Amino acid sequence: MADNNNTQNVQPENGQNTQNNVKTPDVNEQIKNRMDKLKTLQEAGKDPFQITKYDVTHHTSDIKNNFDELEGKEVSIAGRLMQKRVMGKASFCNVADLKDNIQLYVARDCVGEEPYAAFKKFDIGDIVGVKGEVFRTQKGEMSIHVSEITLLTKSLQVLPEKYHGLTNTDQRYRQRYVDLIVNPEVRETFVKRSQIIKEIRNFLDGRDFMEVETPMLVANAGGAAARPFMTHYNALDEDINLRISLELYLKRLIVGGMERVYEIGRVFRNEGVDTRHNPEFTLMELYQAYTDYYGMMELAESMYRTVCEKVNGSPVVKYGDVEIDFSKPFERITMIDAVKKYSGVDFTEVKTDEEAKALAKERGIEYEDRHKRGDILNLFFEEYVEEHLIQPTFVMDHPLEISPLTKKKPDNPEYVERFELFMNGWEMANAYSELNDPIDQRERFAAQDALAAAGDAEANHTDEDFLNALAYGMPPTGGIGFGIDRMVMLLTDSAAIRDVLLFPTMKSLPNDK
Repeated sequence: MADNNNTQNVQPENGQNTQNNVKTPDVNEQIKNRMDKLKTLQEAGKDPFQITKYDVTHHTSDIKNNFDELEGKEVSIAGRLMQKRVMGKASFCNVADLKDNIQLYVARDCVGEEPYAAFKKFDIGDIVGVKGEVFRTQKGEMSIHVSEITLLTKSLQVLPEKYHGLTNTDQRYRQRYVDLIVNPEVRETFVKRSQIIKEIRNFLDGRDFMEVETPMLVANAGGAAARPFMTHYNALDEDINLRISLELYLKRLIVGGMERVYEIGRVFRNEGVDTRHNPEFTLMELYQAYTDYYGMMELAESMYRTVCEKVNGSPVVKYGDVEIDFSKPFERITMIDAVKKYSGVDFTEVKTDEEAKALAKERGIEYEDRHKRGDILNLFFEEYVEEHLIQPTFVMDHPLEISPLTKKKPDNPEYVERFELFMNGWEMANAYSELNDPIDQRERFAAQDALAAAGDAEANHTDEDFLNALAYGMPPTGGIGFGIDRMVMLLTDSAAIRDVLLFPTMKSLPNDK
């Protein structure tokens, strides 16, 4: 009994058979042929689109993983026809479902003459239901000896050809549904993404955090330095924004006595697209009463280690040629010390804004007139330090100027109790000892308003309701935000953020509008 190891898969996009140079119909002709087949089925009262359900007992991976137990027993599966090789009275084909794929052996004498004739007209991409007995072929391939095969959905489009697949990056992102069909590794990435988010929730649930939901449409888009998307609410005749952060509403809940809260949700920032940025992305923020940024360091380190072990089976993850080890204690370094280490500049000796700007000019670092000493320190960090932070590192104690929602360090009020978690040269989390002094917070908001008035489109604005909430009293609180998409990139060895977003932002094509 022959296996289908060399069977022809989906039809070539260029109309040329890649195995034997036999001319095959072009795509338009193939589509017409499929439409004609559907019409014939409908006229015969066998419209597959009238089928409403199919009873499935197993996925293909269940059969392969439990073959010894299932051999000789009947199973029922459903999936997409991905390969087909007709050989007279018997045929081999391959069906793929969510979990895996499996070979089918379809014999006329077993399924019946009329059903076999119908099967021979099935096309690659059709969705079928299959009943049959689990067996192993002479060459050892786990298979199903089909007793019944049913056309559940007629595919009217032509899938990309097996040997080249769907490799056009733009097309893959625009037609993710096709990408998922023909590139199993893509589907595996998104299965793993779901597992990562599940394990994050399990971790936080184990620490008594409550998952909540807060508004996406907000009057004041605060909590981060970013330009918001603006829209108009017709019913209220009011301009509003899509949220850029989850922070200010979650802190309101801490004021209300909900001591441990988190949210995983989409936020929207009106910015460019690159390998690590998409205008809409998934952010997780959590807030815990009665702790500080050291508590957030412990939580972040434990969460990354736990999730990596649960999802990948090891606390060590390989990204490209780099191994990142979550089993070891994460390094801790202040921003001042990090800049000194990698640039040679000691900002403890830089006393004025003018001195800082002179240093930036000397090093060729671009800055704006509004920038102060702390802003320049951060620019030095971005220029000299970030790319070196490969193993997990907490960069601590940021300048006050770039941290409008963070508590000052009691012994050095020019800096705040804040850290950013870096790994692989990327910022992966941002955390504070949260500012809970409403008077100080009002002053910080006023400074942000001044920046906005001077042309800073990413500045925060005074949020009077949030200040009112703080006036009722917020306990000492630690808070942290995690970029979920970057975490998924790292744990799935994905090169770009678009590879871990099912439907990334794309410029519309003319026929999309």
